[in-house]
Amino acid sequence: MRFQVLTIVQHAPHPLTGELSPAADRLAEVVETGVAAEEWGFDAYAVGERHAGAFLSSSPTVLLGALAARTTRIRLLTGVTVVAILDPVRVAEDYATLDQLSHGRVELVVGKGAEMGHFDLFGLQEEHQWEYQAEKYELLRRLWREEEVSWQGEFRPPLSEVTTIPRPYGRRPPRIWHGSATSLNSPELAAKHGDPLFSANAIQPRPAYTRLIDHYREQFAAHGHDPATAYVGAGSGGLFIADTTQQAIAQFKEFYEARVRQSYKPHLAGKPGYNTPFRTIEDAIADGPHLIGSPQQIIDKILDFHQAYRHDLQSITVDGSGLGLPAQIEQLQRFAEEVAPAVRQAAPTTLWQRPAAEERSTAEERSELPA
Repeated sequence: MRFQVLTIVQHAPHPLTGELSPAADRLAEVVETGVAAEEWGFDAYAVGERHAGAFLSSSPTVLLGALAARTTRIRLLTGVTVVAILDPVRVAEDYATLDQLSHGRVELVVGKGAEMGHFDLFGLQEEHQWEYQAEKYELLRRLWREEEVSWQGEFRPPLSEVTTIPRPYGRRPPRIWHGSATSLNSPELAAKHGDPLFSANAIQPRPAYTRLIDHYREQFAAHGHDPATAYVGAGSGGLFIADTTQQAIAQFKEFYEARVRQSYKPHLAGKPGYNTPFRTIEDAIADGPHLIGSPQQIIDKILDFHQAYRHDLQSITVDGSGLGLPAQIEQLQRFAEEVAPAVRQAAPTTLWQRPAAEERSTAEERSELPA
């Protein structure tokens, strides 16, 4: 198993105190958490992209650029890049620049995004969201793999012999994952191209995500790809480690349940993927994807999910816990020291067997591109 820290840079008032940190402080906290994640041996750090709601993640390339300057090893991912609303040419340019700056440490997780408001914001029609997603992803894929691209589609002006600059680091384009939360569309697109899948695993009950992952693996094999390369990542509802589960409940219950109430979206009631059904902390610990409790309980829960998902990458989130930066870093340290080693041993994977720069160098020597 590999491990990633994810932030979507929430910026809502504290549900108990009403305090709201300045935007500059919140963004600085994201960078410092990423630096700490590298220090504690995490494999990747991911920044989400939101253009609506109480978030500060509208420019993930800027945040990841700051992290590229402060780190040397950790992989830099998105979570997700909302390719459905973006111009693929701009995405290719921005992330190839970041890829060069970081010496090949960039990987994208693409998706249509979880906030419907961004389609109106960018002058797009929500009813075409999946058509946008497929067309723009496939153009991005070509722009990173080919030069002098000529292309014509439905949702952007045609291209004639275009080569985006800069090119990705080391000739090999960054790996692209597909984020999947509720629909079979993303698993199908990932399977078609032999790409990995990243399951949100954040709000819904386990069977909802198992359905998406199982469908992905079936289609991956049906398209003729090697099942051994069908890598899967999984999110979580948030991390809170204490010495015992009883202590975790006592320390985190009031905040957790207040945050659930604060984030409830009545206009999306009954729509999968928006409002958690795990309203109490006891429900979240028993049946939700949240990693709350003692180190051993969290180990057992990740491995329990692994039995269903067979995932290679586990994502955790610490900045939605209401804790200050020092306490967040302490949570990362505890996870790295008390949880990660046992899970790595019990659930080995071939994902990211070599450092990112070395993988790109090997690919350059072979002069081959991924399928």
